[in-house]
Amino acid sequence: MKRSIVNQIMSEADKYIQSFGFKLPPFAYWSPLQMKQQKAEIQGIIEAGLGWDITDYGQGDFENLGLFLFTLRNGKQQDLKNGGGMCYAEKIMISRENQISPMHHHLLKAEDIINRGGATLILKLYESDKSGNIDQKSDVRVSTDGVLRTLGAGDILELEPGESVTLMPGMWHSFTSKGGDVLIGEVSTVNDDTTDNYFKDPIGRFADIEEDEEPLHLLVSDYQKWLN
Repeated sequence: MKRSIVNQIMSEADKYIQSFGFKLPPFAYWSPLQMKQQKAEIQGIIEAGLGWDITDYGQGDFENLGLFLFTLRNGKQQDLKNGGGMCYAEKIMISRENQISPMHHHLLKAEDIINRGGATLILKLYESDKSGNIDQKSDVRVSTDGVLRTLGAGDILELEPGESVTLMPGMWHSFTSKGGDVLIGEVSTVNDDTTDNYFKDPIGRFADIEEDEEPLHLLVSDYQKWLN
């Protein structure tokens, strides 16, 4: 993705998020220089991977295959292993109309996916078989706002604003939106986007950035390059 496109998506996403009365934290608006100058004080942001995350999954087709995310908080893997402490994470996301977030699952992360507003959120769900691959036959049992539902393998779950679904580790899912863009909340166990995303197809988790202009704000995937 070109940096100019990333910058444009950031600006558009911020306006969309604020249209729902949702505010991003102050560090969201820091320039790369401000982050460099405060590097010693923001190790919590860097190490937890908090901030802007715009991906086309390395495929160069953001309009059709992509997702906007902002990680608001994220716990520690060691706390999760110890069974106590900050074992949770939270994101705000935007799925554009008919834009697909591709089929994937997580081995460790359980997550609530919440339609925070906008149009209809569409999820396609499968269980994992004994080998961890997509189970094309077994029914899918999920909790939607505490109500247990049973779907056929690959059936579509529609979530209207205010509705949510709990996805447990190993549950395969893809999602998109219908009738407009959707503001999505994610509340989960500790998030590790570098090792705990398993895609059905051989694609990447992060975008490859072409530097055609200066970044408005740094992406999470920029931290290692820009802040080291």
